[in-house]
Amino acid sequence: MGKLYMKVAIVTGAGQGIGRGIAEKLAAEGATVVVTDVNEVTAKETAATIDGVGLHADVTSRESIEAMVAQVHRQFGRIDVLVNNAGWDKASPFVDSEPADWDRVIAINLYGVLHTCKAVLPIMAAQGSGSVVNLASDAGRVGSSGEAVYSAAKGGVIAFTKAIAREMARHQVNANAVCPGPTDTALFASMGGDNPKLREALTKAIPLRRLAQPADLANVVAFLASDEASYVTGQTVSVSGGLTMS
Repeated sequence: MGKLYMKVAIVTGAGQGIGRGIAEKLAAEGATVVVTDVNEVTAKETAATIDGVGLHADVTSRESIEAMVAQVHRQFGRIDVLVNNAGWDKASPFVDSEPADWDRVIAINLYGVLHTCKAVLPIMAAQGSGSVVNLASDAGRVGSSGEAVYSAAKGGVIAFTKAIAREMARHQVNANAVCPGPTDTALFASMGGDNPKLREALTKAIPLRRLAQPADLANVVAFLASDEASYVTGQTVSVSGGLTMS
């Protein structure tokens, strides 16, 4: 039996990339995984590979999230783990950025976490147990050139995680943030990560001399979602190969 045997877990943005890696790991540890994504096709593709459930959910829409969470709660009777992984960014210097992009970055990265937590935390409180793992970013801890608004949103996720950890502790619900460093995903490639010179420069800057793989993040998320981490709450963990240290 895995560390998450019999637990019901929701992972947002799990159609590809880090989210897909997390869904696969949680399933391997015995969880029943609800894979959600704004792209229902990729959500169902991921779910099919892990014997999970694939559902459409748009984290920017409170109505969409409320409907998804209600469906999961009806179907399984409980929600033990919430992994807020859905994220998006568009790199550019702040002075060149478009306010419409600010809105989208904040809607997905920050409001997305608020929407899911508003729907799921009351269920966890009633159960007297649960674990929330929010994917933030080292950009939210130390800043990142070309990602000013994303850094602001992820910094907000880190602070929000600490606040809900305090509020939910009386219900034995923990909440922690995981900060990926540069990770080899399609989103990373779309933001210039497919440029060999950029990849090489980044790899040289990372003490462990490689980009993260989705599995590197998934292993830490799975631990924080498990009962083994029941006394860990309000913490921020960087999984960055030593690129940032605190």
